[in-house]
Amino acid sequence: MLEFLPSAVRTMLAFLAVLGVLIFFHELGHYLAARWRKVHVDAFSIGFGKAIASWRDRRGTQWRIAWIPLGGYVKLHGQAPLDETPEADRVPERPGLTFHNKGVLDRAIVVAAGPAANFLLAALLFAILFATNGVPRGLTTVSAVSPGSPAEVAGVMAGDMIVALDGERVTRFDQVQRHIQPRAGQQVAVRLEREGREVNLQLVPAVRPGSEAQPVGILGIQGGQAVFERLDPLSALWAGTVQTAEVSWATLAGIGEMLSGSRSATELGGPIRIAEVSGQAATLGIVPLINLMALLSVSLALLNLFPIPLLDGGHLMFYAAEAIRGRPLPPKALEVGFRAGFAVLICLFLFATWNDIAHGGIGRWVAGLVG
Repeated sequence: MLEFLPSAVRTMLAFLAVLGVLIFFHELGHYLAARWRKVHVDAFSIGFGKAIASWRDRRGTQWRIAWIPLGGYVKLHGQAPLDETPEADRVPERPGLTFHNKGVLDRAIVVAAGPAANFLLAALLFAILFATNGVPRGLTTVSAVSPGSPAEVAGVMAGDMIVALDGERVTRFDQVQRHIQPRAGQQVAVRLEREGREVNLQLVPAVRPGSEAQPVGILGIQGGQAVFERLDPLSALWAGTVQTAEVSWATLAGIGEMLSGSRSATELGGPIRIAEVSGQAATLGIVPLINLMALLSVSLALLNLFPIPLLDGGHLMFYAAEAIRGRPLPPKALEVGFRAGFAVLICLFLFATWNDIAHGGIGRWVAGLVG
């Protein structure tokens, strides 16, 4: 798909399509929740900066498409004091429809609806893939074992299906990799299925060559070819929900490993890496692109739930404090929190962008130029 286009054009179009869908659904969650909780929405914007196109609906909401496609927002009525808003942009006050005059539960629902919409989108996208392309089966079957590898020494054979590692059930090869990589030199209990019978082994992952500074464990096996089984709509929807939950947990576990130092933080990516991966997925076809969109939707939901001021999770943290105290936090505390949150987000953005440049396609291109 789109392989007839130049690489740069294909990457940009795929990036805009993926990011646009994720942002739209996130902001749509806020918008629909606001409508449900009787909060007027002044503006719904995809992108930041000057509007490329805008129109106002019969309810008075301005819909905008702006020229910087790295986010979006829903402006809820009363979010900014009317006396601090430029005269030309002021919206007549609507009694009873102001966000900050709503109870803490109503405000929390509106804020949490954005990440919830991204989780829902991921589950629906996975369900569509499982109902049309099929759900992969037999993803942990071993197709080959490297001579002299820890797997061969322990007795793993081609055709074995890995069922569990250290008592933790695995159904995909990436789960096997995530379990083994941080356990170089540590004993791992492996439960296999071989020709209909259960086999239990003990093995010790070796250190992947070149990762001695931060050891990465390997077994010396290759995964087999998956068989895809199409599901009926209800089964696909349930499987999509389970897949979303598993991806969410795996993402949080990966972040925990980065914080503990057992996993390299170079895996953290930003907009440039998303653009590169989107272009690659668009080349491979619609199925990889939809799968990528579902994975990124989960990541966007989790990112927004982090308790960092300026993000949805930060607002929810403040609302939780308000509910406990019985009154809002002092304005000074909110100001300090938002300034700190802004600083954290800028640092994360710069770090992720550096990873994108140093370890992504741009870094390889620069390395090629300098020999």
